[in-house]
Amino acid sequence: MNKFTNHMSITKNLNSILSTIPKNVTLVAVSKTKPVSDLKEAYNTGQRIFGENKIQEMVAKYDELPKDISWHMIGHLQSNKVKYMAHFVDLIHGIDSFTTLQEVNKQAKKNNRVIKCLLQYKIAKEDSKFGLDKEEITNILNCYDYKHMDNIQVVGLMGMASFVKDETQIKQEFQNLKCFYDELQTNQPLFDTISMGMSGDYQIAIQEGSTMIRVGSSIFGDRNYTN
Repeated sequence: MNKFTNHMSITKNLNSILSTIPKNVTLVAVSKTKPVSDLKEAYNTGQRIFGENKIQEMVAKYDELPKDISWHMIGHLQSNKVKYMAHFVDLIHGIDSFTTLQEVNKQAKKNNRVIKCLLQYKIAKEDSKFGLDKEEITNILNCYDYKHMDNIQVVGLMGMASFVKDETQIKQEFQNLKCFYDELQTNQPLFDTISMGMSGDYQIAIQEGSTMIRVGSSIFGDRNYTN
């Protein structure tokens, strides 16, 4: 009965979120720590984009689930693990160093693929958040080596707001990201994605121009970190 109830609520939660977000906003269902059965329920409801923050977990789920799923890597990425997902990952959200970008390009080439990436812009005040500053992002986009990477496409920016209750601060941080995105977009024809907003703040993010939200607990319930 519990499993059935859980699955019913996943479907209900997913439909509820989809009914309230604009058509131009993509929903990434963040399924980290969740069992394959939960992902199947979301899949049966029509969800096709799933986000994971650990490569090992994503690979295991990729092997078990239908192949029309679009997998997004949303966590901090270690360069030495890119090779394990290069054959299937669709979008990498958290590129926070040029070295990582080079590794993604290298592994994508080995798999004869072009992998889409987002540069992570550090908008949060917290030290715990990863990300690049404006100068670092501008330098990457303007450097010779980047312009000759044929197996990646940087299609936009990703950012995480501070984990605070102050909505004014969250709003300002999202505005900062959107403003910088708009600045860059004039010279970046591939830019079409602003990934910002999670379960606690995605409504604010959408108001401030997000085109992609990463929602986990509002769909699947609280995460289980005991496994």
